[in-house]
Amino acid sequence: MEIIIKPSGQSCGASVNGVDLTSELSTEVVTQIRTAWLEHKVLSFPGQHMSDDDLERFTLYFGEFGDDPFIAPIPGRKNIIAVQRKADETTKLFAENWHTDWSFQEKPPAGTCLFGINIPPSGGDTLFANQQKAWKEMPEQMQLKYRDLIAIHSAKKAYSLDGTYGAREQLTNRSMDIRPSESAVRMQRHPLIIDHPETGQKGIFSCLGYIVGFEGRPQEESTILLRDLLEWQGREEFVYRHKWEPQMLVMWDNRAVLHKATGGYEGHERLLHRTTISAF
Repeated sequence: MEIIIKPSGQSCGASVNGVDLTSELSTEVVTQIRTAWLEHKVLSFPGQHMSDDDLERFTLYFGEFGDDPFIAPIPGRKNIIAVQRKADETTKLFAENWHTDWSFQEKPPAGTCLFGINIPPSGGDTLFANQQKAWKEMPEQMQLKYRDLIAIHSAKKAYSLDGTYGAREQLTNRSMDIRPSESAVRMQRHPLIIDHPETGQKGIFSCLGYIVGFEGRPQEESTILLRDLLEWQGREEFVYRHKWEPQMLVMWDNRAVLHKATGGYEGHERLLHRTTISAF
């Protein structure tokens, strides 16, 4: 069956049909998927009745497994985490702010795969913001402010013992198995504007949250720069809104997009299994 790729018509994103991810894929098919992934940045594969074995096999077509810190893997697996929320859960929504996964690592993951298992009948959309488009369309005078900055990344605001998901939050009934640690305070530096390692396209890498400052800039100035940048990065014209279905796999390019979760499904359980793809 021929692979059919249908663009979303938004800033990025495409759906892929005509491929069975529960079967082994040929080199030719994997190459087609990678080409589409690099072009559209976010791919969805509806109607895939995948097991955890299938999810792991698919991930490995695109690289080794990335390291997922601060969230424990599901029982019996080393490389799959559960993104879940109980029907009666009242904790702060997980990952509701713009981010790119684990940008505070020395080698952040190239991509993320997320498979929908229990999907509410409404709500729970994931938003993606195309950061190559955001950079390309940024006014030149604004580009001059950001193009040479070295960003300082850290997980401390989220995963340190005093962070959003820190020790105090562990007393709540959150269903995700988050493991805060003092290691989250470590710093890592990356250029703010990166050349994509496979396509060469320039884009903005990460945002306020995991970026805590800029090298050589006072904290007050860094905070203003980050807030102004975030306002630009999440503009409507850069955003693709993804609507989930049960048995759907979504993969995205962390080197090219930001993403964030949305709510609106109170009273319904939500469960997805996630892997990350390591950088080259």
